[in-house]
Amino acid sequence: MNAIEQIFSCQRCGFCCQGETTVSLDEHDQRRMVLCLGRDVEEVRERFWRVTGTVVQMKTVGGHCIFYEEGCRVHAGRPWRCRQWPLHPSILDDELNFRIISESCPGIRAEIGYGEFCRILRLIMAETDKIAC
Repeated sequence: MNAIEQIFSCQRCGFCCQGETTVSLDEHDQRRMVLCLGRDVEEVRERFWRVTGTVVQMKTVGGHCIFYEEGCRVHAGRPWRCRQWPLHPSILDDELNFRIISESCPGIRAEIGYGEFCRILRLIMAETDKIAC
């Protein structure tokens, strides 16, 4: 079991995909998503992204991410922020963050306790710039 699996295993429940907020896409995210969808970049931009000036974000529909339909349609090509969640650095700042996130995310291994969770997450963060679950 790798370090991430010791603290998290995505259940693909989609809870993190719900809401009207969206995820911004960097250039790497955009390329990865276009490849995953197997479509022309202009079509992806028109159908799936909200572009405001230089900011590119995924659209939301019906109160959730445009790619969520009983699971993520672009899971292999999802943005780094989606790959990172729920292992966000804010979880290290406050145990309440850990409890709130673990109550909404069935993939968090809350049973190992906050201290052990933080110890492992700090090790993971020390090894990489961008966590990918």
